[in-house]
Amino acid sequence: MKAFCLLFLFLLSTSLHAQGQADTLTFRILGYNVENLFDYRHDSLKNDYEFLPGATRHWNYTKYKKKLDNIARAIIAAGEWNPPAIVALCEVENDSVMRDLTCYSILKEADYRYVMTQSPDERGIDVALMYQRGCFKLLSSQSLSVEKPHKNSRPTRDILHVCGQLLNHDSLDVFVVHLPSRSGGAKESEPYRLLAAQRLKDAVDSLYKVRNRAQILIMGDFNDYPANKSVRQILKAEVPSSVSGSLNPHRLYHLLAGKAAARKHFGSYKYQREWGLLDHIIVSGNLLQAGSPLSADEKRADVFSLPFLLTEDPNYGGKQPFRTYYGMKYQAGYSDHLPVWADFRIIY
Repeated sequence: MKAFCLLFLFLLSTSLHAQGQADTLTFRILGYNVENLFDYRHDSLKNDYEFLPGATRHWNYTKYKKKLDNIARAIIAAGEWNPPAIVALCEVENDSVMRDLTCYSILKEADYRYVMTQSPDERGIDVALMYQRGCFKLLSSQSLSVEKPHKNSRPTRDILHVCGQLLNHDSLDVFVVHLPSRSGGAKESEPYRLLAAQRLKDAVDSLYKVRNRAQILIMGDFNDYPANKSVRQILKAEVPSSVSGSLNPHRLYHLLAGKAAARKHFGSYKYQREWGLLDHIIVSGNLLQAGSPLSADEKRADVFSLPFLLTEDPNYGGKQPFRTYYGMKYQAGYSDHLPVWADFRIIY
Protein backbone atom coordinates (compact mmCIF):
# COMPACT_ATOMS: atom_id res chain seq x y z
CA MET A 1 0.00 0.00 0.00
CA LYS A 2 2.85 2.37 0.84
CA ALA A 3 4.53 1.56 -2.45
CA PHE A 4 1.28 2.28 -4.31
CA CYS A 5 0.94 5.68 -2.63
CA LEU A 6 4.50 6.59 -3.50
CA LEU A 7 3.91 5.59 -7.13
CA PHE A 8 0.69 7.63 -7.24
CA LEU A 9 2.43 10.71 -5.84
CA PHE A 10 5.27 10.30 -8.35
CA LEU A 11 2.88 10.06 -11.31
CA LEU A 12 0.87 13.02 -10.03
CA SER A 13 3.95 15.21 -9.65
CA THR A 14 5.16 14.18 -13.12
CA SER A 15 1.77 15.07 -14.62
CA LEU A 16 1.66 18.47 -12.89
CA HIS A 17 5.21 19.21 -14.04
CA ALA A 18 4.29 18.37 -17.64
CA GLN A 19 1.20 20.59 -17.43
CA GLY A 20 3.32 23.44 -16.15
CA GLN A 21 5.75 23.25 -19.05
CA ALA A 22 5.09 25.75 -21.86
CA ASP A 23 4.50 24.50 -25.39
CA THR A 24 6.49 25.91 -28.29
CA LEU A 25 5.67 26.17 -31.96
CA THR A 26 7.83 27.20 -34.89
CA PHE A 27 6.10 28.78 -37.86
CA ARG A 28 7.34 30.37 -41.07
CA ILE A 29 6.49 33.75 -42.54
CA LEU A 30 6.98 34.53 -46.23
CA GLY A 31 7.24 37.67 -48.35
CA TYR A 32 6.74 37.41 -52.11
CA ASN A 33 6.38 39.90 -54.94
CA VAL A 34 4.38 37.77 -57.37
CA GLU A 35 4.86 40.13 -60.36
CA ASN A 36 1.67 41.23 -62.04
CA LEU A 37 -0.85 38.77 -60.67
CA PHE A 38 -3.71 40.11 -62.78
CA ASP A 39 -6.93 38.38 -63.68
CA TYR A 40 -8.09 38.49 -67.32
CA ARG A 41 -11.08 40.80 -66.86
CA HIS A 42 -11.07 44.56 -67.36
CA ASP A 43 -11.53 46.89 -64.40
CA SER A 44 -13.04 50.08 -65.81
CA LEU A 45 -11.37 52.18 -63.08
CA LYS A 46 -7.82 50.86 -63.65
CA ASN A 47 -5.22 50.75 -66.38
CA ASP A 48 -5.06 46.98 -66.65
CA TYR A 49 -5.19 46.82 -70.46
CA GLU A 50 -1.81 45.10 -70.68
CA PHE A 51 -3.27 41.97 -69.07
CA LEU A 52 -6.38 41.37 -71.15
CA PRO A 53 -7.05 38.75 -73.85
CA GLY A 54 -6.99 41.33 -76.64
CA ALA A 55 -3.74 42.99 -75.54
CA THR A 56 -0.27 42.37 -76.95
CA ARG A 57 0.52 39.87 -74.16
CA HIS A 58 -2.64 37.87 -75.00
CA TRP A 59 -3.33 37.31 -71.32
CA ASN A 60 -6.20 34.84 -70.88
CA TYR A 61 -7.81 32.37 -68.49
CA THR A 62 -5.32 29.59 -69.24
CA LYS A 63 -2.30 31.78 -68.52
CA TYR A 64 -3.97 33.25 -65.47
CA LYS A 65 -4.73 29.79 -64.07
CA LYS A 66 -1.13 28.72 -64.73
CA LYS A 67 0.11 31.81 -62.87
CA LEU A 68 -2.10 31.02 -59.87
CA ASP A 69 -0.86 27.42 -59.78
CA ASN A 70 2.76 28.56 -60.01
CA ILE A 71 2.47 31.06 -57.18
CA ALA A 72 0.65 28.53 -55.00
CA ARG A 73 3.34 25.94 -55.71
CA ALA A 74 6.11 28.39 -54.76
CA ILE A 75 4.36 29.27 -51.47
CA ILE A 76 3.81 25.64 -50.50
CA ALA A 77 7.40 24.72 -51.40
CA ALA A 78 8.80 27.64 -49.40
CA GLY A 79 7.02 26.34 -46.32
CA GLU A 80 8.90 23.04 -46.61
CA TRP A 81 7.09 20.74 -44.18
CA ASN A 82 4.19 23.09 -43.50
CA PRO A 83 2.61 25.97 -45.45
CA PRO A 84 3.82 29.35 -44.15
CA ALA A 85 1.53 30.66 -41.43
CA ILE A 86 1.75 34.28 -42.67
CA VAL A 87 2.35 35.31 -46.30
CA ALA A 88 2.79 38.90 -47.51
CA LEU A 89 2.14 39.40 -51.22
CA CYS A 90 2.96 42.32 -53.51
CA GLU A 91 1.48 43.02 -56.97
CA VAL A 92 -1.93 41.39 -56.66
CA GLU A 93 -4.66 43.07 -58.64
CA ASN A 94 -7.86 42.65 -56.66
CA ASP A 95 -10.05 40.63 -54.34
CA SER A 96 -10.97 38.21 -57.14
CA VAL A 97 -7.33 37.26 -57.61
CA MET A 98 -6.87 36.63 -53.89
CA ARG A 99 -10.05 34.58 -53.69
CA ASP A 100 -8.95 32.45 -56.65
CA LEU A 101 -5.48 31.98 -55.16
CA THR A 102 -6.73 30.90 -51.73
CA CYS A 103 -9.83 28.93 -52.80
CA TYR A 104 -9.12 27.51 -56.27
CA SER A 105 -5.49 26.49 -56.17
CA ILE A 106 -3.54 23.96 -54.10
CA LEU A 107 -3.53 26.58 -51.33
CA LYS A 108 -7.13 25.63 -50.63
CA GLU A 109 -5.87 22.83 -48.39
CA ALA A 110 -3.90 25.35 -46.30
CA ASP A 111 -7.16 27.15 -45.37
CA TYR A 112 -5.76 30.66 -45.75
CA ARG A 113 -7.73 33.81 -45.07
CA TYR A 114 -6.59 37.18 -46.42
CA VAL A 115 -6.88 40.93 -46.18
CA MET A 116 -5.68 43.43 -48.77
CA THR A 117 -5.53 47.08 -49.70
CA GLN A 118 -7.61 48.92 -52.30
CA SER A 119 -5.05 51.49 -53.33
CA PRO A 120 -5.35 54.38 -55.80
CA ASP A 121 -2.49 52.89 -57.84
CA GLU A 122 -3.33 53.53 -61.50
CA ARG A 123 -2.56 49.98 -62.62
CA GLY A 124 -4.63 48.56 -59.80
CA ILE A 125 -1.96 46.50 -58.07
CA ASP A 126 -2.11 46.10 -54.31
CA VAL A 127 -0.58 44.26 -51.38
CA ALA A 128 -2.20 41.49 -49.36
CA LEU A 129 -1.63 39.35 -46.29
CA MET A 130 -2.63 35.70 -46.13
CA TYR A 131 -2.77 34.02 -42.76
CA GLN A 132 -3.77 30.75 -41.15
CA ARG A 133 -6.35 31.32 -38.42
CA GLY A 134 -4.95 28.56 -36.23
CA CYS A 135 -1.80 30.63 -35.70
CA PHE A 136 -2.91 34.22 -36.35
CA LYS A 137 -6.37 35.46 -35.41
CA LEU A 138 -7.29 38.68 -37.21
CA LEU A 139 -8.04 41.57 -34.87
CA SER A 140 -7.92 44.55 -37.24
CA SER A 141 -6.62 45.75 -40.59
CA GLN A 142 -6.27 49.14 -42.21
CA SER A 143 -4.78 50.76 -45.29
CA LEU A 144 -2.34 53.60 -44.71
CA SER A 145 -2.33 56.04 -47.59
CA VAL A 146 0.95 57.58 -48.73
CA GLU A 147 1.19 61.29 -49.49
CA LYS A 148 2.23 62.36 -52.98
CA PRO A 149 5.41 64.47 -53.15
CA HIS A 150 3.81 66.75 -55.77
CA LYS A 151 0.24 67.57 -56.69
CA ASN A 152 0.62 66.05 -60.13
CA SER A 153 2.48 62.95 -58.96
CA ARG A 154 0.93 59.58 -59.63
CA PRO A 155 -0.76 57.97 -56.62
CA THR A 156 1.10 55.06 -55.07
CA ARG A 157 0.16 51.92 -53.20
CA ASP A 158 -1.18 51.98 -49.65
CA ILE A 159 0.64 50.29 -46.79
CA LEU A 160 -1.30 47.43 -45.21
CA HIS A 161 -1.32 47.26 -41.41
CA VAL A 162 -2.73 44.09 -39.90
CA CYS A 163 -2.96 43.23 -36.21
CA GLY A 164 -3.54 39.65 -35.13
CA GLN A 165 -3.62 37.57 -31.98
CA LEU A 166 -1.17 34.70 -31.60
CA LEU A 167 -1.54 31.39 -29.77
CA ASN A 168 -0.12 32.90 -26.57
CA HIS A 169 -2.72 35.72 -26.79
CA ASP A 170 -0.04 38.33 -27.58
CA SER A 171 -0.65 40.61 -30.54
CA LEU A 172 1.54 40.86 -33.63
CA ASP A 173 1.41 43.93 -35.87
CA VAL A 174 2.29 43.17 -39.48
CA PHE A 175 2.99 45.79 -42.14
CA VAL A 176 3.02 44.87 -45.83
CA VAL A 177 4.62 47.43 -48.12
CA HIS A 178 5.36 47.92 -51.79
CA LEU A 179 7.22 51.19 -52.07
CA PRO A 180 7.20 53.23 -55.31
CA SER A 181 9.25 51.84 -58.16
CA ARG A 182 12.56 53.07 -59.57
CA SER A 183 10.93 54.02 -62.84
CA GLY A 184 12.62 57.12 -64.21
CA GLY A 185 15.82 56.42 -62.28
CA ALA A 186 16.70 55.42 -58.73
CA LYS A 187 17.79 58.91 -57.69
CA GLU A 188 14.91 60.73 -59.34
CA SER A 189 12.29 58.40 -57.84
CA GLU A 190 13.85 58.21 -54.37
CA PRO A 191 11.73 61.03 -52.83
CA TYR A 192 8.62 58.90 -53.44
CA ARG A 193 10.09 55.97 -51.52
CA LEU A 194 11.32 58.19 -48.70
CA LEU A 195 7.82 59.59 -48.19
CA ALA A 196 6.35 56.09 -48.10
CA ALA A 197 9.06 54.90 -45.69
CA GLN A 198 8.37 57.86 -43.42
CA ARG A 199 4.66 57.00 -43.41
CA LEU A 200 5.60 53.50 -42.32
CA LYS A 201 7.99 54.76 -39.64
CA ASP A 202 5.33 57.09 -38.23
CA ALA A 203 2.90 54.18 -37.97
CA VAL A 204 5.51 52.03 -36.21
CA ASP A 205 6.37 54.82 -33.76
CA SER A 206 2.70 55.29 -32.92
CA LEU A 207 2.47 51.62 -31.93
CA TYR A 208 5.39 52.00 -29.56
CA LYS A 209 3.46 54.77 -27.83
CA VAL A 210 0.21 52.86 -27.35
CA ARG A 211 1.45 49.31 -26.70
CA ASN A 212 3.51 48.23 -23.70
CA ARG A 213 5.33 45.65 -25.76
CA ALA A 214 4.72 46.19 -29.45
CA GLN A 215 5.70 43.18 -31.59
CA ILE A 216 6.21 44.40 -35.15
CA LEU A 217 6.92 42.60 -38.42
CA ILE A 218 7.49 44.48 -41.69
CA MET A 219 7.60 42.69 -45.04
CA GLY A 220 7.50 43.70 -48.66
CA ASP A 221 9.21 45.06 -51.75
CA PHE A 222 10.92 48.34 -50.91
CA ASN A 223 12.36 48.88 -54.40
CA ASP A 224 15.43 49.81 -52.36
CA TYR A 225 18.36 47.87 -50.95
CA PRO A 226 19.27 47.53 -47.25
CA ALA A 227 21.86 50.31 -47.47
CA ASN A 228 19.52 52.83 -49.13
CA LYS A 229 18.07 55.81 -47.27
CA SER A 230 14.54 54.43 -46.94
CA VAL A 231 15.83 51.49 -44.88
CA ARG A 232 18.92 52.86 -43.14
CA GLN A 233 18.00 56.51 -42.51
CA ILE A 234 14.19 56.55 -42.31
CA LEU A 235 13.44 53.18 -40.71
CA LYS A 236 16.90 52.98 -39.12
CA ALA A 237 16.81 49.20 -39.52
CA GLU A 238 20.04 47.69 -38.19
CA VAL A 239 21.71 44.32 -38.68
CA PRO A 240 21.19 42.34 -35.42
CA SER A 241 24.60 40.63 -35.49
CA SER A 242 26.39 43.96 -35.89
CA VAL A 243 24.90 45.47 -32.74
CA SER A 244 27.09 45.39 -29.66
CA GLY A 245 25.27 44.93 -26.38
CA SER A 246 21.55 44.36 -25.96
CA LEU A 247 19.01 44.96 -28.69
CA ASN A 248 16.67 47.90 -28.25
CA PRO A 249 13.00 46.75 -28.20
CA HIS A 250 11.95 50.11 -29.69
CA ARG A 251 14.26 49.89 -32.68
CA LEU A 252 13.94 47.95 -35.93
CA TYR A 253 16.28 45.21 -37.12
CA HIS A 254 16.74 43.70 -40.56
CA LEU A 255 16.82 39.90 -40.66
CA LEU A 256 18.37 39.65 -44.15
CA ALA A 257 20.72 42.62 -44.38
CA GLY A 258 23.63 40.72 -42.81
CA LYS A 259 23.45 37.99 -45.43
CA ALA A 260 23.07 40.59 -48.18
CA ALA A 261 26.32 42.24 -47.06
CA ALA A 262 28.23 38.99 -46.59
CA ARG A 263 27.24 37.03 -49.71
CA LYS A 264 28.35 38.15 -53.15
CA HIS A 265 25.40 36.83 -55.18
CA PHE A 266 22.70 37.12 -52.54
CA GLY A 267 19.35 38.69 -53.36
CA SER A 268 15.69 38.35 -54.24
CA TYR A 269 15.95 40.29 -57.52
CA LYS A 270 18.48 40.44 -60.33
CA TYR A 271 19.17 43.69 -62.18
CA GLN A 272 21.39 43.09 -65.18
CA ARG A 273 24.22 40.96 -63.77
CA GLU A 274 23.82 41.94 -60.10
CA TRP A 275 21.67 40.23 -57.49
CA GLY A 276 20.26 42.51 -54.81
CA LEU A 277 17.78 42.45 -51.94
CA LEU A 278 14.65 44.46 -52.71
CA ASP A 279 12.39 42.31 -50.54
CA HIS A 280 12.85 42.84 -46.81
CA ILE A 281 11.96 41.29 -43.46
CA ILE A 282 12.29 43.76 -40.60
CA VAL A 283 11.29 43.20 -36.96
CA SER A 284 11.13 45.10 -33.69
CA GLY A 285 13.99 44.47 -31.28
CA ASN A 286 11.93 42.58 -28.71
CA LEU A 287 11.40 39.80 -31.26
CA LEU A 288 15.13 39.11 -31.18
CA GLN A 289 15.57 38.99 -27.42
CA ALA A 290 16.36 35.70 -25.72
CA GLY A 291 13.39 34.20 -23.92
CA SER A 292 10.85 36.35 -25.73
CA PRO A 293 7.38 34.74 -26.04
CA LEU A 294 7.69 35.34 -29.79
CA SER A 295 11.15 35.34 -31.29
CA ALA A 296 13.01 35.32 -34.60
CA ASP A 297 16.62 34.62 -35.50
CA GLU A 298 18.47 36.15 -38.43
CA LYS A 299 20.15 32.76 -38.92
CA ARG A 300 16.71 31.35 -39.70
CA ALA A 301 15.87 33.83 -42.45
CA ASP A 302 16.84 33.66 -46.11
CA VAL A 303 15.88 33.97 -49.76
CA PHE A 304 14.03 30.94 -51.11
CA SER A 305 15.76 29.96 -54.35
CA LEU A 306 15.04 26.36 -55.33
CA PRO A 307 15.98 25.53 -58.96
CA PHE A 308 12.39 25.55 -60.28
CA LEU A 309 12.14 29.29 -59.49
CA LEU A 310 15.23 30.06 -61.59
CA THR A 311 16.21 29.92 -65.23
CA GLU A 312 19.29 30.61 -67.34
CA ASP A 313 20.20 34.26 -67.86
CA PRO A 314 20.99 34.55 -71.60
CA ASN A 315 22.34 38.10 -71.38
CA TYR A 316 24.53 38.16 -68.28
CA GLY A 317 25.13 34.50 -67.50
CA GLY A 318 24.28 32.46 -64.43
CA LYS A 319 20.70 32.23 -63.23
CA GLN A 320 17.83 34.69 -62.95
CA PRO A 321 14.28 34.47 -61.59
CA PHE A 322 11.96 32.47 -63.84
CA ARG A 323 9.42 35.10 -64.89
CA THR A 324 5.97 34.75 -66.44
CA TYR A 325 7.16 36.84 -69.39
CA TYR A 326 10.68 37.47 -70.63
CA GLY A 327 10.15 40.77 -72.38
CA MET A 328 6.99 40.10 -74.39
CA LYS A 329 7.66 36.36 -74.69
CA TYR A 330 5.45 34.17 -72.53
CA GLN A 331 7.49 31.52 -70.72
CA ALA A 332 4.99 30.36 -68.06
CA GLY A 333 7.26 31.15 -65.13
CA TYR A 334 6.69 32.49 -61.64
CA SER A 335 7.93 36.00 -60.88
CA ASP A 336 10.84 38.37 -61.37
CA HIS A 337 11.37 38.20 -57.58
CA LEU A 338 12.25 35.31 -55.30
CA PRO A 339 10.39 34.78 -52.01
CA VAL A 340 12.02 35.65 -48.69
CA TRP A 341 11.29 33.81 -45.46
CA ALA A 342 11.95 33.70 -41.74
CA ASP A 343 11.10 31.27 -38.96
CA PHE A 344 9.51 32.41 -35.71
CA ARG A 345 9.24 30.53 -32.42
CA ILE A 346 6.29 31.11 -30.14
CA ILE A 347 5.94 30.02 -26.52
CA TYR A 348 2.33 29.50 -25.43
